[in-house]
Amino acid sequence: MTTFPEQEQRLQRPPAEVRHAEELAALRAADTDPRPPGWQLSLRAARRFVTGDQEAGIGRKFVGDTALVERALVTLATNRGLMLVGEPGTAKSLLSELVAAAVSGDSTLVVQGGAATTEDHIKYSWNYALLVSEGPSERSLVPAPMLKGMAEGRLVRFEEITRCPLEVQDSLLSLLSERVVAVPELEGPQGMVFARQGFNVIATANTRDRGVNEMSAALKRRFNFETVFPITDLDTEIALVEAEATALLRRSGVTVAPDREVLEVLVTTFRELRSGAAHEGGGADRLSAVMSTAEAVSVAHAVGVRGWFLRGEPGDAADVVTCLAGTAAKDSPEDLARLRRYLEQRVAGRRGAQWKALHAARHLLAG
Repeated sequence: MTTFPEQEQRLQRPPAEVRHAEELAALRAADTDPRPPGWQLSLRAARRFVTGDQEAGIGRKFVGDTALVERALVTLATNRGLMLVGEPGTAKSLLSELVAAAVSGDSTLVVQGGAATTEDHIKYSWNYALLVSEGPSERSLVPAPMLKGMAEGRLVRFEEITRCPLEVQDSLLSLLSERVVAVPELEGPQGMVFARQGFNVIATANTRDRGVNEMSAALKRRFNFETVFPITDLDTEIALVEAEATALLRRSGVTVAPDREVLEVLVTTFRELRSGAAHEGGGADRLSAVMSTAEAVSVAHAVGVRGWFLRGEPGDAADVVTCLAGTAAKDSPEDLARLRRYLEQRVAGRRGAQWKALHAARHLLAG
């Protein structure tokens, strides 16, 4: 029989409740505080799970404002949904996943918003073979995340809600106000699914998507909005990128840790290119591409994979240059030219072996 750790190792990215199962179990066992109805942890224990508690051996999982986490948890304990907004890559989805794991013990009830998202993806659909042979019944009903969340009293995550058409967004209005899903095809009590204690919705939206499908005023009133900001402290961001990249590299079969100096160069480069600031005098061209912490983790992962599997090394500044092009040139060809100018002009003269190596490898930039 396959053991739980063996099952986890086979997954590319286990959900938060699997990755942190031991911490959640320890928190539940020691939690004596009052819990909101339907919650698996008290509000204070859920906050400790997300923000960490060194004395209790609980690691910090979200690098951000503790007050933001507290406000998010308080919102979810009320009858209003939670809307997390911010720049891409600021860990909105990670925060929603962690909160859902803490509150409901399940972060997998997810609706992924997009142009192709329909009401069926949110509420329910049908097993058409059973529908034709038996007619509408509970057996032929296929519940979507929102219906399951209401029936089971769990949090539902709605990612990139503003990517959905307006009519799909507005299908949430009655769910969030009346807390009920009507299934008109079913007769009697089966035709109404009422939300149990513990149900609520965490939605996310990128500020870069404003104007794509702007939420209606009626839907906005059913959410409390919280903005998730980028990490402001350099050392904190480096530590986060190092921790996340190390975990990803381990899952990719890389047995060496990333080089700390290479990560410092990588993270500093990302910060300067996303803000237009320069390390020493002058300014850097700000890229239109998303140079977020999440993108920095992805590049650090690629650098480590490239260095290990091609040369048996952790990865160096030359690998950073090679892996940067795919990040910088996503939105505009001009970004590649801006990155080239940065490497040729702004990196020149920087102190440190890895900065010099970054400048020396500028010719490796594709395009």
